[in-house]
Amino acid sequence: MTKTIATLIAGLFATAAFAQTPAPAAAPVPAAKAEAKVVKAEAKETKEVAKADAKETKEVAKADAKEHKEVAKAEAKETKAAANAKEEVAGAKADAKVEKAKAHAKAEKSKEKAHAKEAKETKPADKAAAVPAAAPVVASAATPAAK
Repeated sequence: MTKTIATLIAGLFATAAFAQTPAPAAAPVPAAKAEAKVVKAEAKETKEVAKADAKETKEVAKADAKEHKEVAKAEAKETKAAANAKEEVAGAKADAKVEKAKAHAKAEKSKEKAHAKEAKETKPADKAAAVPAAAPVVASAATPAAK
């Protein structure tokens, strides 16, 4: 049995060695042309992909620049609005101080007028009261004042 197995294995090796035929010489030339076409097509495709990537990158960069510009513009607008609000608050405070000072001055003026009016009303009443009952009022008024 070992002889039979050895013969079979040797036969397999022999057929395997003779079954391979060398490639024909004319076939590689068209294969080289086809291969050149494939390489050329791949190069063209790579170039197109690179071009598309560059275009996309450019568009993305442009969009980013536009976005940054809009953000900066919005921040500047917000800062300006905040500054205007601060100015308005400061102006309102100054106006409030002026109004307060005016109101205070007006109140003082009203108080002075009221005191002056009261003083005028008191003086004629004192003169009228002093004339009819001069002796008894003076005596009784002098006693408490002396104390």
